[in-house]
Amino acid sequence: MTGNAQWERLQEQLDPATTVLLTVECQEGVVGRAGALPELAAAARASGALSRVARLVGAAHEADVQVMHAVAERRPDGRGSNGNARLFRAAARLPVQQHSGSTAVRIAEPIEVADQDLVVRRLHGLSPLASTDVDPLLRNLGCRTLVVTGVSANVAIPNAVFDAVNLGYTVVVPGDAIAGVPADYTPAMIRHTLALVSTITTTEEVLRCWKSPRRVSRA
Repeated sequence: MTGNAQWERLQEQLDPATTVLLTVECQEGVVGRAGALPELAAAARASGALSRVARLVGAAHEADVQVMHAVAERRPDGRGSNGNARLFRAAARLPVQQHSGSTAVRIAEPIEVADQDLVVRRLHGLSPLASTDVDPLLRNLGCRTLVVTGVSANVAIPNAVFDAVNLGYTVVVPGDAIAGVPADYTPAMIRHTLALVSTITTTEEVLRCWKSPRRVSRA
């Protein structure tokens, strides 16, 4: 992002009082070193996306920006989970399962979860927002801008962005804090799809906005 007008617009969008930082499926069973999706985990780590998510979370804590972690889970008996797509059927056969209460659904290092963070868990679907608690929680928090980070650029990230836009939120995507597979798919998704419906920025620009925020205390 360049230009004073664009920078001022980004600062306005990222006002700590009305912004929520969302991490998507940044859990041990997805992006952890012993997770179910080693290719995706490797992409998230090698690209630096996971470490940038951790930096954004730390900066959000310091700037009094609400952090929300969206976690995908599955009951051991599979009740309530989808089976109506190839992706779900393949996931059910993976050696590492995202079972509720297991290590696989813990937020992955190096991301630090603070007491004030909200963790929203879902047993169904592809989107962190659709038919989950995320939207009503965002509204109760007075959220106007949702910063979307995490994985994957293939499925959950675009779902989250589209759903948030459809619900009336302004969406900001730090493009270097999301990851997908193959690695060259992520910039293509950003350029040809996400850029059409959200503000694309970088981790450094978000951090810069939050270093000297216009502080407004949350109720």
